[in-house]
Amino acid sequence: MKVVVLGSGVIGVTSAWYLAQAGHEVVVLDRQPGPALETSFANAGEISPGYASPWAAPGIPQKAIRWLLMHHAPLILRPQVDREMLGWLVAMLRNCTSARYAINKARMVRLAEYSRDRLIALRADTGISYDERMLGTLQLFRTQKQLDGTAKDIAVLRAGGVPFELLDRDACVAVEPGLAGARDKIMGGLRLPGDETGDCFKFTEALAAMAAERSVTFRYGETIRAFAVENGRIAAVDTDAGRITADRYVVALGSHSAAMLRPLGLKLPVYPVKGYSITVPIVDAVRAPESTLMDESYKIAITRLGDRIRVGGMAEISGYNNALPERRRATLAHSLTDLFDGAGDVAAASYWSGLRPMTPDGTPVIGATPYDNLFLNTGHGTLGWTMACGSGQLIADLVSGATPDIEADDLSITRYGGR
Repeated sequence: MKVVVLGSGVIGVTSAWYLAQAGHEVVVLDRQPGPALETSFANAGEISPGYASPWAAPGIPQKAIRWLLMHHAPLILRPQVDREMLGWLVAMLRNCTSARYAINKARMVRLAEYSRDRLIALRADTGISYDERMLGTLQLFRTQKQLDGTAKDIAVLRAGGVPFELLDRDACVAVEPGLAGARDKIMGGLRLPGDETGDCFKFTEALAAMAAERSVTFRYGETIRAFAVENGRIAAVDTDAGRITADRYVVALGSHSAAMLRPLGLKLPVYPVKGYSITVPIVDAVRAPESTLMDESYKIAITRLGDRIRVGGMAEISGYNNALPERRRATLAHSLTDLFDGAGDVAAASYWSGLRPMTPDGTPVIGATPYDNLFLNTGHGTLGWTMACGSGQLIADLVSGATPDIEADDLSITRYGGR
């Protein structure tokens, strides 16, 4: 079959790769001049199945108020006259119950663990390189209250069979020697040794090149305008360069997926939650992080990517904008220099923002739609890099009519009531 994939971020490119591996003729459309130039470009770099959790959780509404008032705030809300934003926020609040959290987290962990296994297999099969490291993730706690609050997370990890280590201050420094100068600011940490790190942009760019060598066609610089519908099916995609037809269509447009589907009568509750990052050249490797560290106080990830440090985080709900306020950059720089002072040249850092495609329940939307030749692979939020390979394999199986390796029925748009 001929399959058109809309979007060339990490989700679109992995979808194209696995569809091609399944024997399909694949065409990828994107308005950018190359792959992974939007949300996949400079994310935090974590591949962390153990931390795959919905933001909608019990107690979050109360915590959100405190976060909004912090000087280095991990959450920023800019209310607007925006029905889409309001509806998404209300739906998210409805998911902040223990019952909904358990359901949503189980879905996310299932997909994230599967995705890591697919990435390991892909790496073994292709030798793809992307500044990868397999040294785990350390969630760092600055306060005793944060450390005491790990009991619930540890219970979930145990139930899921996810390896973990609860570390005291000295053990945190042993794992991340660069923290020696910040030892007195640390109470302890939770380490997931099975997690990985890597540069999502480098991965996506390399995989797109390999896919192109296997006859996947990438049509960059084309603005996607609309679907053409005939007899209740998708007949074509209209772009500013003309019309393209196929047997199947996969939407992997991240935060822009909802707008693409709206004219079809499909209500997809995916809304952009903006994140920020700085990429800092390493000047003292001894002081730099070895892998990924999650600064729990500021909800910021600090990751070593080759000869660079990526510092990423924050959640800003402000619509579709990519402005770069200096205040957000200062928060990222503060987290890095407070813990790994002298490791990188912060003055030489590049600064970036991206629009994470978030669903109100945290789980991505993968699978069929009421249009029998239209499929979705979108809404991964902060976990697109973590879930990419699993999502790509999954959508390839569903498009092909094959039985997936994992349960997928509860990932489709039907969980929101269809049209």
